[in-house]
Amino acid sequence: MSTVLITGATSGLGRYVAFELVRSGHVVLAHGRDAGRVEHLVAELRTHGTAHGFTADLAEPAQVRRLGEQVAEAHPGLDVLVNNAGIGAGGPGSGREESADGHELRLAVNYLAPVALTRALLPVLRAHTPARVVNVGSAGQEPVDFDDVELTRGYRGVSAYCRSKFALAAHTFTLAGELVGIGVSVNVLHPAAYMDTAMVREAGVTPWNTVADGAPGVLALATEDRGTGRYFDGTRPARAHEAAYDPEVRRRLAEVTERLLGG
Repeated sequence: MSTVLITGATSGLGRYVAFELVRSGHVVLAHGRDAGRVEHLVAELRTHGTAHGFTADLAEPAQVRRLGEQVAEAHPGLDVLVNNAGIGAGGPGSGREESADGHELRLAVNYLAPVALTRALLPVLRAHTPARVVNVGSAGQEPVDFDDVELTRGYRGVSAYCRSKFALAAHTFTLAGELVGIGVSVNVLHPAAYMDTAMVREAGVTPWNTVADGAPGVLALATEDRGTGRYFDGTRPARAHEAAYDPEVRRRLAEVTERLLGG
C-alpha cells in the first residue's frame, strides 16, 4: 500500500478521498490550513487506519516550503502527492486578493503552491518509485495573459480561477515531459463539475455533483498506472485547453513561474 499526501484534506473532495484511501489500507498524510481541523480529521481517519497530519497555509510560500521539508523528513517513503487544495472564484462581486508575498491569490494557491510543493517533494518521490503526482484541476481553463499574469486590470474571480487551472494543466504536461523515464508520473484531472463544496457554494452556484462523484478520478490516478502527462475528465482520458499543449505557451509559463517563485 502507498503513502499518500493530500493537500486540502479537511473538507470537500480531499476529505472524501482521504477516507477512501485510509479505508483501503493506504497511509494518509492529511494537510489542512487549520491545525484544529487537521487534528480532528486525523483522529477520525485513525479509526480506519494510519494517518498523520500537517498544517500549512498554502498562500504563504515559507509555509509551503516548510510543509515539503516536514513531509520529506517524516515520510521519506512518500509514494503519491495529491495537489488537491485550492480556492474558487470567490463570492459574487468579490475583488482581487493577494497572497502573503503579494501575488494574485488564486494564482498563488491554485498554481504556485502545488508547483513549489511538488518541487520540494520530488527528491523523495524520485527515490521511491514508482511514484505519482496528481494535480486536481478543472475543466474551467482560460489561457494566461502573459502581459498581465497577476490580473491587475479588469479583475474577475472566474478568470483568475480558470487561469490558475490552465497554468496547472500546462505545467503538468511540462513536468511530465521532464520526468519521463524516472518512474514519477504526473497527471491532471477535472474531478466533476460544480461539486457540493464550500468554494462552489461561496460562488452562489447550486451544486451539480457530490464529492463522491469527483473522487473516482482522483483515486484512480493516485492508485493506478494511468500513464503520465495526461488530462482526465473524471476517470476518462480527455483534452485540456488546446493552448496548454502549445510548446511556446508552456515555455513562457515556465519562465514566468521561475520569476514568481524567485527561481
